[in-house]
Amino acid sequence: MARLPRLNLPNVPQHIIQRGNNRQVTFAEPDDYVVYLEKLKYYAKEYEVKVHAFVLITNHVHLLATPTTSNGVSKLMQFLRRYYVRYFNQAYKRTGTLWERRFKSTLVDSDNYFLVMNRYIELNPVRADMVQHPAEYTWSSYQHNGARKVIEFITEHDLYTHLGTNPEERQAHYRALFERDIPPYTLEEIKTATDKMWVLGNDKFKQQVEVMSGRRASPLPKGGDRKSEAFLKSKE
Repeated sequence: MARLPRLNLPNVPQHIIQRGNNRQVTFAEPDDYVVYLEKLKYYAKEYEVKVHAFVLITNHVHLLATPTTSNGVSKLMQFLRRYYVRYFNQAYKRTGTLWERRFKSTLVDSDNYFLVMNRYIELNPVRADMVQHPAEYTWSSYQHNGARKVIEFITEHDLYTHLGTNPEERQAHYRALFERDIPPYTLEEIKTATDKMWVLGNDKFKQQVEVMSGRRASPLPKGGDRKSEAFLKSKE
């Protein structure tokens, strides 16, 4: 079956994962993280993408970002990827590919999943047993959202700003969100939606995405209705 086109809709947040090829190291020294974030800031501005959350791990990247155009995220990731590969290969006297060929992404239902996704991304170093708390990890948007450090290229989503009337109040309420764990079924839901590049949201949101994008937002039921229009289209 042909691969479905990537879902890209303006003004809808996306969770993005870019992994090192064969899980190889993509950030070896502190300067590497700095370079990546500087170019993320540059290309996010260039292609009008609002970055809300991020984490850079030794061999992969998570972003939560909202494009203002239909191809903003694709352009951002394309040029960021190219620049960073050139930088990394030159810095470490290597050649060849660095990243997996295709980044993964999913559209995110803001009303039901946005702040959960923020937490999912910023808790990545905790789940990897790198730190005990996200505040201990330098290369993450938690430093801006919950730890009183200003990161200039972060755009605070309305759902974040509504947490309080001033930065201190917002950060306090945001930190409180991390006092409870994300349920395992939600972790699996996020992982599956992103890896398979489906939509993360409730049924109403998925239906809206399907109407706007013209493609399925979730997999067919197992076994499928083999006479349905959706199934027949999936086999084209």
